[in-house]
Amino acid sequence: MTRIRLTYFLLLVFAFNPLVAQPVLRSGEALNYSVGWSLFSNAGEIKIFTESSTLESDSPHLLTVTTTATRGLARALFAFDARAEALVDARTGQLHSHLETSTTSNKKTRNRTTFDYAARRAFYRDEVNPVKNLDYILPVGEPLDLILCLINTRTWDLKPGEHRDALVLFQEEAYELTIHAVRYESLSTTLGTFNTLVLEPRMEKTPPKGMFKRGTAVRVWIAQNDPRRLPVRFEVEFKFGSGVATLTSYQPPSAPTSDAPHPRP
Repeated sequence: MTRIRLTYFLLLVFAFNPLVAQPVLRSGEALNYSVGWSLFSNAGEIKIFTESSTLESDSPHLLTVTTTATRGLARALFAFDARAEALVDARTGQLHSHLETSTTSNKKTRNRTTFDYAARRAFYRDEVNPVKNLDYILPVGEPLDLILCLINTRTWDLKPGEHRDALVLFQEEAYELTIHAVRYESLSTTLGTFNTLVLEPRMEKTPPKGMFKRGTAVRVWIAQNDPRRLPVRFEVEFKFGSGVATLTSYQPPSAPTSDAPHPRP
């Protein structure tokens, strides 16, 4: 697999990949990341933002959009764009629906997952290739995609050696992951130097599958010396190299709301 293909895989993991009792992000909040891979320091970018949304129901909702794209030389060699839309209940943080789309030079994907929490069922619909449509039983937990799950850990109160379970969507499947607090680490970025807690999701409750079966490791660095507790770095480590997404800018919520708690200072 070429380095450019690996960069694409990294962006795909971050694009499509929330344990929640509150929204992960609040209305107006936004984070931008630069993605690097090996010699490609500007291989891609990830943009995440949340805005208020309305449904026919009376309950307010929030829409979190994650866009990913290759950039620079990586884009010249392999153009890739993706978008994930997570619609959550603003009061409970429960995921209402999840839409994923992606485009390369020779392939387009579009799929949507909705949920029946009373019956603990998920309904995956592939709008490009309906033969892949699938209904499945949801394991225990509240589902989110991987990147929102990792961002959500900034509201947790873990210390090295502790762990917590999470349910993460990977397209037509839900993975039962255990997220471990590994260590404290000082990390310098263009936004400053942060004392961070390094967290690592692992697949321990069931036999490893997908990226975890292939030995891939995922990590997130959560700032501890900042009241916003920003996720300042993500990493996907393969046996033959790593892709890193580093926070380059942050926009705070538009205004505090009573139904969206602040992260713990």
